Amino acid sequence: MSGFSELTHWVHLDWVLIVVAAWLLVGAVGVLALRRLGWVAKVLFPAGGAIALVLFGVALSAMFSVPEVAVLPLGLPGLPFHFRLDPLGAFFLMVIGAASAGVSAFAAGYFRKGEGTPPGLLCLEYHVFLASMVLVVLADDAYAFMVMWETMALSSFFLVIANHRLAEIRQAGYLYLLVAHIGAIGILLCFGVLQANTGDYTFANMRAQHLTPFWASVAFLLALFGFGAKAGIVPLHVWLPEAHPAAPSPVSALMSGVMLKTAVYGLLRVTFDLLPVQFWWWGVLLLGLGLASALFGVVFAAVQVDMKRLLAYSSIENIGLVFAGLGLAVLFSAYGMKPMAALALTAALYHVASHAFFKSLLFVGTGAVLHATGQRSLGKLGGLIRYMPWVAWLTLVGTLASAGLPPLSGFVSEWLLLQSFLFTPGLPSSFLNMLIPVVAALIALVSALSGYTMVKFFGVIFLGQPREESLPQAHPAGPWERAGLVWLALGCVVLGLLPVQVIQLIDPVTRQLISVGLGHAVAVGGWLLVPVDLDRASYGPVIFLLGLTASFLLAFMLVRRLYHGRLRRAPPWDCGFPWQTARMQDTAEGFGQPIRQIFEPFFRMQRELPSPFDLMPRYRVVVGDHFWHWLYLPVAGFVERISRLIGRLQQGRIAVYLLYSFLTLIGVLLLVRR
Repeated sequence: MSGFSELTHWVHLDWVLIVVAAWLLVGAVGVLALRRLGWVAKVLFPAGGAIALVLFGVALSAMFSVPEVAVLPLGLPGLPFHFRLDPLGAFFLMVIGAASAGVSAFAAGYFRKGEGTPPGLLCLEYHVFLASMVLVVLADDAYAFMVMWETMALSSFFLVIANHRLAEIRQAGYLYLLVAHIGAIGILLCFGVLQANTGDYTFANMRAQHLTPFWASVAFLLALFGFGAKAGIVPLHVWLPEAHPAAPSPVSALMSGVMLKTAVYGLLRVTFDLLPVQFWWWGVLLLGLGLASALFGVVFAAVQVDMKRLLAYSSIENIGLVFAGLGLAVLFSAYGMKPMAALALTAALYHVASHAFFKSLLFVGTGAVLHATGQRSLGKLGGLIRYMPWVAWLTLVGTLASAGLPPLSGFVSEWLLLQSFLFTPGLPSSFLNMLIPVVAALIALVSALSGYTMVKFFGVIFLGQPREESLPQAHPAGPWERAGLVWLALGCVVLGLLPVQVIQLIDPVTRQLISVGLGHAVAVGGWLLVPVDLDRASYGPVIFLLGLTASFLLAFMLVRRLYHGRLRRAPPWDCGFPWQTARMQDTAEGFGQPIRQIFEPFFRMQRELPSPFDLMPRYRVVVGDHFWHWLYLPVAGFVERISRLIGRLQQGRIAVYLLYSFLTLIGVLLLVRR
């Protein structure tokens, strides 16, 4: 009996490691079939998707199990890899498995010959990327974590520069790798502080340390810097709108929908698990950075004319909302308000899962459009709902979810986040009590601008008339692409219609991190979601859907009943000008113009406007990022000047180099003597 108990204790972690090995095996087979696109696309990528479904099932089973640990004889002598599977890790493994299953299915029909990297090598990089994200979540010591973190960064870098023949793609990949390594330095220093000079870098040892408030705060700030760089929090966001458009669309979907969440996982692991206490100002800092990122991201998304850059800035917005929820959870936890902390943390985790589905869906939808038309610019698209109906209607599901409209997933997570702000009991600080309503108003503003941006995204691409003559020849998505789109759209619907069940699934995570959960409280309401009190707020997604469906059917029946036989088809009113063309419909620039005017201080704009003396019409507006000129270009210039000074040391003479070595030795001896 004891042997069976030990077997069940290990079974989930064993299965996750088998999934990792299976992904690596799929990647290795891809190298053997280096240029056989049919084999790689139709066999290996679907196999990777099936393995992702196994990961999702195993993680779902592990959510309600006791933590499992393992020590593998890998790594360096005396530094084996420690792995641990607990509810926090299992939740993020579910997100990785569920989202990557749909993306892998779409990738089976997406990749084509002549796109830079050979298909087999792309398959290897893709599945190493998936495996490394899983091992990041499993890692239970700093050494294993950093090895897997760097593997994740390098594999995703090679995926970003898949089409490396283009200079702008190589530049985007270099920028991504640079920011990733700078962030990794912050994470490594954070682990150095957490181990408290004991020499033991296991997470179990870090949990046992009792750091002073100063060193705990140093560890938190280093973690915020390191994981914030990977998540794309302002002002460390500059790589994200460059790398996401450069990468192939399935890779963009994985990076935005899944990889950014590993940064959220890391921050949660450090803040609530490895650090013994939280301070109120940590929460305020997280809240401020999250709201700044959310507002910055959505404003920049609203003025973009490239559909992938629009989605990249939208990811900054959504990660900002997650960080705002985490900040509120830290703030409540620091003041001992555990139920409210559980609500805020649940909202943040719900948005993690929701964003994984709808942003992956939107990126693969743009990938289908890009392959069918060869266009990424919104100004050269339009009317595609007639030629790509599957892609249009399924992308509409992701658009509505991203806009936060019921009864889809984005509404539930943002509604829960808003409840955690609106129904906040009195905080001990009068300043914070005054701040909370302002923050809630900002959340509402961000949600409204997000809806505005999604109207622009879907309307310009799929509605109206084609803006290019070649668009009517756009080919519809293939079977594998449709399968991936359907799976991701289904995730948006399920998360939207079953919030009570999803919150009960999140409950073990909140209980692990802050000792309180919402599972039992929301179960009392049945299918009605009641986060705080029935008298204050409740939401019934199934009731809403049934009411919406009944209203539609009633309107349809009344129209058919009362106006049957008197309907006729006629062209729409053309304002007295019958020669309408696609140039007369609203453009992406037209949609973004009001936002550019209202939020002009956010942008660094270059305008070229027409004048009465122009021989030909001209109009050009370039929207830039102030942080490039305020922060990154000055730093780059400083580094270049220092490099030139250091370069003077290279005289090319062996005698000079021996002199450097002698002076260095003298300096070291003087330091040791002191």
